[in-house]
Amino acid sequence: MNEIWETIKNFFINFFQNGALTIVRCIAFFILGLIILKIVRSIVVRTTMKSRLDKSAATFIISIVTVVLYIALVIVVVSALGFSTAGIIAAFSAIALAVALALQDSLASLANGIIIIFTKPFKKGDYVEINGKDGLVQDIRLFNTKIVTYNNEEILLPNNQILGSTLINYSTMSLRRVVIEVPIPYSAELSEVKEILLSTLNSHQDVVKTPAPAVVLDGYGDSALKFKARAWTPNEKYWDTRASLFEMIFNNLREKGIEIPFNQLDVHLQRDEEKEANAQ
Repeated sequence: MNEIWETIKNFFINFFQNGALTIVRCIAFFILGLIILKIVRSIVVRTTMKSRLDKSAATFIISIVTVVLYIALVIVVVSALGFSTAGIIAAFSAIALAVALALQDSLASLANGIIIIFTKPFKKGDYVEINGKDGLVQDIRLFNTKIVTYNNEEILLPNNQILGSTLINYSTMSLRRVVIEVPIPYSAELSEVKEILLSTLNSHQDVVKTPAPAVVLDGYGDSALKFKARAWTPNEKYWDTRASLFEMIFNNLREKGIEIPFNQLDVHLQRDEEKEANAQ
């Protein structure tokens, strides 16, 4: 009986001298690590939110810092258990390489998303044209960007395609130029046409005086002279100004007796006798 109790006693003594201390040390490191992690994360959150960073950029930074802190905590705890940290780092590296190879396109979109967030070629609410698609930017995410067209269609564009294609941001500048092509009959007086078009542009309330509106003869069509009326307007009023100018130009030309020409086809009919006579 004494031998049994002695065996049990030795077991617990060895356990507390070796394994128990290791477990306690690991628990202490884990709890301390969680406390430090929360403190550092809260500092990063407060710093990023108070800065002028975009919301997406701030969220991304917070996520990266959190992941790095958790990885560091795992390495510290496993190291406290007596395992080699070199093996852990090698395992993480192998896993990261495998994931990178499997998700090449997604990682490319992620990298481009980070570039878009920090370089800000456009922001939420901008009217843009990307790869032939145009609309208002509704959301900028790490992997894709969402735009909504004026037909209320939602388009998701992968970020790796955005930076690899032509991007036009119509909202960057405060002014935008309206250009209207006006066909005029060859019989019209050029000076009169220019005067009508210029007065129409200058009379519009949303057309700015500087830069000044302009009217130019831009080409010769099959059935009409091609005039271009050019005027600058505040960016946010572009579409309304463009639509109203079309109506005003049409009405003012009609009041002056100048009709908008259209393509015409003249058809000449000949009798059989006339065809034979022409052939001779």
